[in-house]
Amino acid sequence: MSTTTRRRATFAVAALTSALALAACESQGEPSSGSSVVGGGAVENAKVAFLMPDLASTRYELQDKPLFEAKMKELCPSCTVIYQNADSDASKQQQQANSALAQGAKVLVIDPVDSAGVASTVQAAQSQGAKVIAYDRPSTQAKADFYVSFDNEKIGNLIATSLVEQLKKTNAQGGILEINGSPTDAAAGLIKKGVHSSVDTSGFTLLAEYDTPNWQPAKAQEWTAGQITRFGSKIVGVVAANDGTGGGAIAAFKAAGTKVPPVTGNDAELAAAQRIISGDQFNTISKPIKIVAEAAAESAYSLLQGKAPESKATVFDTPAELFVPEVVTKENIKKVLFDSGIMKASQACTGAYAAGCTELGIK
Repeated sequence: MSTTTRRRATFAVAALTSALALAACESQGEPSSGSSVVGGGAVENAKVAFLMPDLASTRYELQDKPLFEAKMKELCPSCTVIYQNADSDASKQQQQANSALAQGAKVLVIDPVDSAGVASTVQAAQSQGAKVIAYDRPSTQAKADFYVSFDNEKIGNLIATSLVEQLKKTNAQGGILEINGSPTDAAAGLIKKGVHSSVDTSGFTLLAEYDTPNWQPAKAQEWTAGQITRFGSKIVGVVAANDGTGGGAIAAFKAAGTKVPPVTGNDAELAAAQRIISGDQFNTISKPIKIVAEAAAESAYSLLQGKAPESKATVFDTPAELFVPEVVTKENIKKVLFDSGIMKASQACTGAYAAGCTELGIK
């Protein structure tokens, strides 16, 4: 056999061996080196981490967690959800993410305590082949694989515009306080931007504004108490970025023994719905958590299969799906929260709130 013939035979055997090895791998469900499928091509028994930011907002434990887990179980019965709450501690959240990755999580769904600081977590996950979904709050310094949220800038504009319209309707004379969310939360920054887009052109004076550390209601209450001492009856309205900070503001007015002006909110928490029913809170935002929690689960499942979730927007250079919220006031609370089934009368219409529910036809 000539040297050329022997060389050709060797190449043929090598090619055949490689082809057989590749076929064997594919027959066992393993993708070729060019595959983008997460977790080696097998969704079964995959692990997904659901990492929430704080306990100050009751929604994460009561709504987001069970709704996300239920949808993941429906989509992938054998998948495991690793749930952790950072309790407003960015370092703790990073540790929780590292732990989830060490346990084999292939997708991290993370609502960042610190939208900028979460960059190292995002990069660490992606360097290990895991995907990252920013949930509710975006990642600003590192690009996540996807972002799921309600339109936060729209939320800010809606709650502020609703308040301004009410103040003009009642011919209120005075100024507004603005209570923003956490300065480390980019979603709070978007809400703040939306609030200013309405307040700055409203004709009402912005008396003062405050960025609430970690969204803590107690901090919002403390700050509002100081402004009541400073401005007194000049305060005719308060734009609060969520129900927790709004509740803190309302508590400050009550503690001061002064009339509570219209106060906004956001999240449609049970306590906020009760305050609206009783007349203590002016508005909130209905953004059914079921919508975003299930969308996040569907996006996570797509990423596990190596598919890119459908993007309908871009936020901080990240493909995103944003949902449109709805303002809730005393006039439409029955229809939006109760007739829709989002909230049950048996939950809200208790004790001191029963009379208000009867007045509004909530039963």
